[in-house]
Amino acid sequence: MRDRLITIRNWIIREKYKWILKPLFFKFDPEKIHDWMSSLLRFFGKYTITRKITYFYFGYSNPALEQNILGINFKNPVGLAAGFDKNATLIDIMPSLDFGFTEVGSITKNPYEGNPKPRLYRLPEAKSVRVNYGLKNLGAEILHQQLQNKIWSLPVGINIAKTNNIETSEVTKGIEDYFFTYKTFQEIGDYFTINISCPNTCEEKPIFAESKNLDLLLNKIFSIPKNKPIFVKLSPDLEDTELEKTLEVCQKYGVDGFVCTNLTKVDLLNHFGKGGFSGKAVQELSDQLIRKVYKFYKGEKIIIGGGGIFNAEDAYKKIKAGASLLELITGMIFEGPQVISDINIGLVKLLKRDGYKNISEAVGKENL
Repeated sequence: MRDRLITIRNWIIREKYKWILKPLFFKFDPEKIHDWMSSLLRFFGKYTITRKITYFYFGYSNPALEQNILGINFKNPVGLAAGFDKNATLIDIMPSLDFGFTEVGSITKNPYEGNPKPRLYRLPEAKSVRVNYGLKNLGAEILHQQLQNKIWSLPVGINIAKTNNIETSEVTKGIEDYFFTYKTFQEIGDYFTINISCPNTCEEKPIFAESKNLDLLLNKIFSIPKNKPIFVKLSPDLEDTELEKTLEVCQKYGVDGFVCTNLTKVDLLNHFGKGGFSGKAVQELSDQLIRKVYKFYKGEKIIIGGGGIFNAEDAYKKIKAGASLLELITGMIFEGPQVISDINIGLVKLLKRDGYKNISEAVGKENL
């Protein structure tokens, strides 16, 4: 009965978003809408009463979705991908929106204002977004001061990258940049994601997507004792030979898992311009990469799957391909804020249909 009532609640919100809010939002510059919505979410995250009201409209829970992964408790598998909450100001409201975890950043050593505007483009016909922010953030020191001693009610991933400038395009300088942020956030957050695959920097190709450079980076990262899980965020555009080399390097250092994937530079939409594509444009590439990574490690590494998740079926496909956790942003833009609980309710139904008691039982099942 409870699930039925929440389904009706979500249907009402979805219809209002589809016919009223979305057409209105899509008349404005997408970055302005992002900034306005972020300000609103920050306000709602400040107060207990506003968090409870938000949860009333968007929350959902079910034991079938709960997992303990690498010592971290996840109430559900759906997280907010890095790139939305660049400066880690929205963490408090995330549980009320029904997210099971969130990634903040990418955070770099030095602050960066981002690439020149415009840098965000909606592609409604393709249910995709072209993104060219270029690792905009306030920098490691400011964000460390902002986040230290904070306690959150959901797992928080610290997504780190190197500052977007020509200087860090030199391998040694780039490693120093990553390592500074890595050391700075040792006591903050529940896991690290090392972003080696941002397609929107001043480099023609991310230099640490090359396995030989990644080897040097991970050697530095693992030069100090690891105190939390470490994930590597992969590009969907890696050739199979380079992917295998990358996975071998990560195996060498004991990386705990992978985020599959970042934006794609493959222009399947003929929407030419700077930036990478999210949403449906990257969905199949992401699904393929999840399968490859899962098979390479025989299911021994944790995979966070993202790219083109708009409903429970999209999410379940990634889970059965090998993802234990999921991340999204673009799905919210096109489907509305209730999509997170829509996905979680739908996953429970799919698990029951297939005879699974917990979501962990479905991970990688298509590969058996």
